[in-house]
Amino acid sequence: MEQIKIRFGNHIEAPATEDKSFEEMFQSVNPIFCFSKRIWRPQMDIFETRDKIIIQAEMAGVCRDNMVIELSDKAVKISGVRKSSQPDPTATYRLAEIQFGRFERVLYLPSVIDMENVSASYANGFLELKLGKQLNKNYAPEHKMPIDFL
Repeated sequence: MEQIKIRFGNHIEAPATEDKSFEEMFQSVNPIFCFSKRIWRPQMDIFETRDKIIIQAEMAGVCRDNMVIELSDKAVKISGVRKSSQPDPTATYRLAEIQFGRFERVLYLPSVIDMENVSASYANGFLELKLGKQLNKNYAPEHKMPIDFL
């Protein structure tokens, strides 16, 4: 069974946000107007349980080798490329909704991650990351105190 590669680090950079360009407006109307490579954003869900944060990413058509996962204690960056499988270069598109090319998502996590408790799986076009939460080492159990009602 192949392993998914995860890079651990201290800092993850978010992609620069840009306003919609003239090109992007026409790209949504007709893919022929695409003059440069666009970055698409796979759809993702993030949820948490008592002890884990779980991220699911819809990555249909992306090979494991074309996927990079970078993880810091407070963020995760999933990037890579989905290669086009154009059946015939002479074909005329009537509808083109599937995005190909580079993709990148940076998610800021709601809790600090335990870097020793991380796992990833990829099946049926879905990537799933399970990230253990860092337990607060300075956590003191709640003390019960008597309360006097006047």
